[in-house]
Amino acid sequence: MATSSRSTKINKIQKVLKKAGYQLVAPDPQRSVIEHLLFAACLEDAKYDAAEQAFAALVHNFFDWNEVRVTTIRELAEEISCLPDPTRAAQRIKEILQSVFETKYAFDLEELRKENLGPATEQLQKIKGATSFAVAYVMQVALGGHAIPVDAAAISVMEILDLAKPKDLKAGSVPGLERSVAKNKGIEFASLLHQFAVDFTATPHKPELRKCLLEIDPQAAPRLPKRRSRAAPETPGQAAPSPAAPAKPPAATPKAEQKPKKAAAKKTAAPKPKVQAKPARDAAEGKKTPARGKSTGGANKPAKSAPAAKRSATKGLSKKKPR
Repeated sequence: MATSSRSTKINKIQKVLKKAGYQLVAPDPQRSVIEHLLFAACLEDAKYDAAEQAFAALVHNFFDWNEVRVTTIRELAEEISCLPDPTRAAQRIKEILQSVFETKYAFDLEELRKENLGPATEQLQKIKGATSFAVAYVMQVALGGHAIPVDAAAISVMEILDLAKPKDLKAGSVPGLERSVAKNKGIEFASLLHQFAVDFTATPHKPELRKCLLEIDPQAAPRLPKRRSRAAPETPGQAAPSPAAPAKPPAATPKAEQKPKKAAAKKTAAPKPKVQAKPARDAAEGKKTPARGKSTGGANKPAKSAPAAKRSATKGLSKKKPR
């Protein structure tokens, strides 16, 4: 892309975003250099109101910056949970405070205001946890330099507009951005771009946001993020068997086969009690027959004949007439 068309497109970003309703969010001039650096750690890839809320939680919920330094990342993340990625922000904050404390034995970077931008930038870049976005933010807001902070969200938008390459995302900067934007417009440009980029990252398919990108670059349509197509529901006949599917039918068929087997086993087992009942009946009859033999053998017959003899004697007596 030619330099003139590139500069024209970059300057068009500010005009289109102002037309869309985005306004400058001015930085707090009362903050110190270390406070601007920590606020930038909260602002990266986040909205301004969320960053302000997170920074206020750090100021009011802790005694001083040293207490924040010795607090665990997990506890810090809970305090700044309003951010989209509180864990990464907490890690940046903790690393910045630890690095400054090990170098200065205090949480004071005001001496950077007195140095030239070159040495001051080098000192900021040596601070662990200070990303390229945080360094550029401090240079622009606190040190009065001409630097435009861009985070991952902003670089992604610039890539859609064909103003950045994937390698720029790793470097954390957009080549030629400061040359195309005037210094007196740098703070406003960075603020508008940051607000739009965070909104677009959160809702990339919002029509109003996509319209802004197409107004800046009408040829950006192929580079816009595509919606994920939903998989069509497969019919039972067309459904491909899953790797675990073949194991299920063999497991189900034995269960189905076991039922008839059990039923057959029950049917075959049903006659067994009848076969066993016959010997039981024979045994019962065998017990009864000796009982009959015993009753007919001796004791019962005299018992039955004795009454008969008595009856015959009484009959003979009754027939005789009294004299």
